[in-house]
Amino acid sequence: MTVNARLAKTSPRPCKHHGAGPNVRAMSKINAPRHDWTLTEVEALFDLPFMDLVHRAANVHRAWFDPSEIQLSQLLSVKTGGCAENCGYCSQSAHFKTGLKAEKLMDADDVVAKARAARDGGAQRFCMGAAWRELKDRDLPKLANMIAEVKALGMETCATLGMLTADQAKALKAAGLDYYNHNLDTGPDYYKDVVTTRTYQERLDTLSHVRDAGMSTCCGGIVGMGETRRDRAGLLHQLATLPAHPDSLPINGLVPVSGTPLGDKVLAEGKAIDSIEFIRTIAVARIVCPKSMVRLSAGREGMSRELQALCFMAGANSIFVGGKLLTTPLPDMDEDSRLFQDLDLKPMGSVRAEFVAAE
Repeated sequence: MTVNARLAKTSPRPCKHHGAGPNVRAMSKINAPRHDWTLTEVEALFDLPFMDLVHRAANVHRAWFDPSEIQLSQLLSVKTGGCAENCGYCSQSAHFKTGLKAEKLMDADDVVAKARAARDGGAQRFCMGAAWRELKDRDLPKLANMIAEVKALGMETCATLGMLTADQAKALKAAGLDYYNHNLDTGPDYYKDVVTTRTYQERLDTLSHVRDAGMSTCCGGIVGMGETRRDRAGLLHQLATLPAHPDSLPINGLVPVSGTPLGDKVLAEGKAIDSIEFIRTIAVARIVCPKSMVRLSAGREGMSRELQALCFMAGANSIFVGGKLLTTPLPDMDEDSRLFQDLDLKPMGSVRAEFVAAE
């Protein structure tokens, strides 16, 4: 039984305050997206009393979304391992010995079969990830065919393939790619402690190519890598001052992998990010990027039901489903269905709520 089917009997009726009425439109104007946030302002949000911060974030969330709706996406690693980057958190880097075996790019038929199963299981978006530093032109035709076939299933399409040139971004758009994921990982000051094989500016350049090609951006970062609160504020400040806010904003909690520098450090010190600090990060992300889909990504397997509930209250409205996120575990579909039922949540449709589209 699919997630949608499981929830059909328990999905709450839309609240009258979630429609396109005058109050919602007025709140939307008050909470209109800004692109002139200063780092000091973002840090001040983090410093708000916890209850005040979550309340403010919840109000912003309700101005743009139905808070009972959660977007479901599924991610498949279409090319695993052997990446030339040295991202200190990543099990797929060729620089580290994590026991992960490098694999070739999957065949399109196998990817489409996985996408079909994801759609039938309730996912609205299918994301394809390849462990590359950058996309090679020789792989474009195979990927374009893969994207077109997934798109034909009626799903939103997303890919993360490393750095892109402007022409590659245009080719992916022409193939039917809706979203491109390219995370900033962390704030600019801590970036050198995370990766040295790709510059921060190169990440920003790829995002620019994606926007210029007419695709939507999926861009966020990872917390719990040993960074400070100021670094987390720096990440969200970067995202909030982009020419266009990310359409999807994934917040990943580090899943420490033995053999990676950052994973080994966290495992040795036993210092995961504090749950309250994680919720603060979600809340600030919602406030500074009010129209973005704020996604709970990696690390959700280790989160309690209560922590996830508070994240949804603070403005998270998207999750990955399917039991696996590239190489890290996720809760299974039955577990997610029970959580949705207990929290009176329902899967979001592939099109945003009417009052958002009618902004």
